[in-house]
Amino acid sequence: MNTKIAFQILGVCMLMMSCTSTPSQKITASKSYNTYLDIAENRTTQTATEIHKFWSEKLEKSPNQYPYHSKIAKAETQLFNATGNITHLAEAARHLELVNERTKYQNAGYIRSLTRNYISQHRFQEALVLLQNAEVLGENLQATQKMLFDVHLELGNIQEAETYLNIFKNENSFDAMIRLSKWYDHKGKLLAAIKMMEKAMWKAEAANNTALQQWSYTNLADFYGHAGSIKDAYEHYLKALELDPNDAYAKKGIAWIVFSHEKNPTEALRILNTIMSQHKAPDYYLLKAEIAEFMGENAEKEKNIAAFMKAIEDEKYGVMYTSYAISVLSEELNNTEKALEIAQQEIELRPTPQAYDLLAWTYHLQGDAAKALDIVKAHIIDKTFEPVAMYHVAEILKANGETATIQDIKSELLESSFELGPIMTQKIERL
Repeated sequence: MNTKIAFQILGVCMLMMSCTSTPSQKITASKSYNTYLDIAENRTTQTATEIHKFWSEKLEKSPNQYPYHSKIAKAETQLFNATGNITHLAEAARHLELVNERTKYQNAGYIRSLTRNYISQHRFQEALVLLQNAEVLGENLQATQKMLFDVHLELGNIQEAETYLNIFKNENSFDAMIRLSKWYDHKGKLLAAIKMMEKAMWKAEAANNTALQQWSYTNLADFYGHAGSIKDAYEHYLKALELDPNDAYAKKGIAWIVFSHEKNPTEALRILNTIMSQHKAPDYYLLKAEIAEFMGENAEKEKNIAAFMKAIEDEKYGVMYTSYAISVLSEELNNTEKALEIAQQEIELRPTPQAYDLLAWTYHLQGDAAKALDIVKAHIIDKTFEPVAMYHVAEILKANGETATIQDIKSELLESSFELGPIMTQKIERL
């Protein structure tokens, strides 16, 4: 399961009764987060812009000083994180590619920096090649091996990922703990994943490392949400905002709590619109579309789906939103042929159970239940515990008349109703 909450649009219009469903116990308070919604100045953006200007001017005066490219790339990455503007991530990649070309890819540190950028772009195959080169160089080998674990896990190379994990899993470091937490989550051991992430958080707090604290707060909040500990999730999103009032991810997490748990779509939209005025990312449109569907506003839903598809036409996004595009094409736009084409490409790049799930689900929506079932049995069952995939498995089993395990899957999925959201929950209830 990805450590970030997945806000996907998942088909069929909501029955009007859902809009009047009884709200769950309220745990949020607008007075606690309103102050973070009206941030006029983003200090991170201002600082990164100044740093970018400083090193760009130095590079202009001394174009042979290739380390300056690395400094500029770091500032571009900070600007991307703060604003969501994909141009900054692409520019960071360009500068990191230049510095690696100048050093003939013989500096493991520069290679790892470029690899981090490629991971952000979901260019995992290219990242793997780079890391294998860095591993041969040997400089700060464990840093490279930890990233090799990350990339192999993203690519679905589970045995290779575990081999690297075994090198450092007993290490008492933040980097090792968060990767062990990720491993537990992948294996469906959510409580173990939470405990390990809590240990990492305490380590970051003891070191007074605000960047690691903020990262651990939001990731732990996600885990708490997966486990149904909504109040703990909310409190940790607020802790992240205390460190960085412009943390768009934490604000989005609160918006999801307000929508999914408290069934307050109007307030969720208010939060989301504020985020979108400060931070850009195509998937915000999908969350707005999901909320619109819940409210029965189909025209607004279609408008936001169209906005998402328009946004990802920007070639700089590359394959970052491929999985979302497959779901939208197959479920919302009834273009299963195009969805199948992209799903096959995704499997070639990243043959994970989640990628096979998208392929199987698209075949199912196209009417080929038998082919979908073959994929489910070969590549999904017992290979992922991700709730959306398990819902698809249940529907595909049902379509093929294999109903023996559906009620067990349904019971487990209903425990993930917060993570899945009210629209998906109603679909699960109809299994």
